[in-house]
Amino acid sequence: MSDKLIIFDTTLRDGEQSPGASMTKDEKVRIAKSLERMNVDIIEAGFPIASVGDFESVQAVANAVSDSRICGLARALDNDIDRAGEALKGANASRIHTFIATSPIHMEMKLRMTPDQVIENAVKAVKRARRYTDDVEFSPEDAGRSEPEFLYRILEAVIDAGATTLNIPDTVGYNLPHQFGQLIYNLRENIPNSDKAIFSVHCHNDLGLAVANSLSAVLNGARQVECTINGLGERAGNAAIEEVVMAVRTRQDMFDCDTNIDTTQILAASRLVSGITGFAVQPNKAIVGANAFAHESGIHQDGVLKNRETYEIMRAEDVGWNANRMVMGKHSGRNAFKDRLKQLGTEFETEAELNEVFRKFKALADKKHEIFDEDLQALVSDTVTLDNERISLTSLKVCSETGETPVASVTLCIDSEEKQVEVAGSGPVDAALRAIEELVQSKTELQLYSVNNITSGTDSQGEVNVRLEKGGRIVSGQGSDTDIVIASAKAYINALNKILVSVDRAHPQV
Repeated sequence: MSDKLIIFDTTLRDGEQSPGASMTKDEKVRIAKSLERMNVDIIEAGFPIASVGDFESVQAVANAVSDSRICGLARALDNDIDRAGEALKGANASRIHTFIATSPIHMEMKLRMTPDQVIENAVKAVKRARRYTDDVEFSPEDAGRSEPEFLYRILEAVIDAGATTLNIPDTVGYNLPHQFGQLIYNLRENIPNSDKAIFSVHCHNDLGLAVANSLSAVLNGARQVECTINGLGERAGNAAIEEVVMAVRTRQDMFDCDTNIDTTQILAASRLVSGITGFAVQPNKAIVGANAFAHESGIHQDGVLKNRETYEIMRAEDVGWNANRMVMGKHSGRNAFKDRLKQLGTEFETEAELNEVFRKFKALADKKHEIFDEDLQALVSDTVTLDNERISLTSLKVCSETGETPVASVTLCIDSEEKQVEVAGSGPVDAALRAIEELVQSKTELQLYSVNNITSGTDSQGEVNVRLEKGGRIVSGQGSDTDIVIASAKAYINALNKILVSVDRAHPQV
């Protein structure tokens, strides 16, 4: 019998720490439900002490998910742990993940604590977390640069205090695979009570080695991997769940363990996270990229036609490509529409929400003959509004012709008051966004503007992603429409609504 490899997803916590990737409570619940359908073992829903919004999001996920264990992050501080325990009260199964830095540079420069003080605080935190749950995870932050002998001491102490999972993070993505695997081996061999806890790893991708380091750790006895959908995360990101899972599943000749993940749900989760965060998946991304199973070379095409295994080491259908794909159109009924969205991971709390998305579906069906799953997911993302939405698009008219300067006439509803302006620009999109900024006066800086087609064909919806920065805060906005100018306006307004929401949010490593 193979061992079970536990998959711990931190898309909603570490993934959200990507600049611009903040998610609303409802968006977090949608992603959590998608992860639950994938059979993810543990979902780290957030950092409850960070803000009221984070607390409410963790609470909402805990109440919405029943099959996966829900985890909350907490520093080794009483208030953090109490807040996490409170947020997780409604969970069917819960975990508190507490941590403290253990590398010499972190202890001296950030914590300003002695090693003995760090051990004392770690033990105290684990014992306090056990008041709320018997499933406690402990992480020595920056373990990859910590002294091994100190790790042996602190990890032995927290196991005795009640920690059931020991997570070894390569916090800054510094380690190489052979080095990181050896660290896991040495920890298991040199900690007297190591058999009483599961070893986990949390690897960052600063050197492009997050997945390689995670797999090396698994080969050396780790039985939990912390990862994110699409490798989302701070800086260069985290280990990608889809790559870890499929590497282990595909190379069972090398791994004496496997996951319980339903791999056919991987692609749907990838698209959902990409649509919500505005972080597009590169075409050549492993497993979920548009080109991951495409063959252009004649030699490759010929080989695949004769025998798929000549150039494919896994089936596209196994990760969700071309599976359960349903084309809908103007004659599709409301029940079929609702059922398809449910299969894609979207359920509505009220009939009014369903009716609004269905109305937009019918309007899109009048413009576009065939509507695919990707279109439906974009419709839902485009319809979900922020709790405190202050700006909405009332009307947009753009005049653009050869030899003339484009002009956009825009009417917005801002704080329940309609305002209109006409502004020229270098192109129709530029004119529209300048007009919106003229009315809102946000004084933000546009850092990113990108356009992608959601499906193929000239009638495809265009999906626009924008990234705005103001005062060091970065947000992303998304919008979709068959008219790319309207999609651009929607995306820009979506980002502006986020930037206007006051956020006082702590970072877990501060």
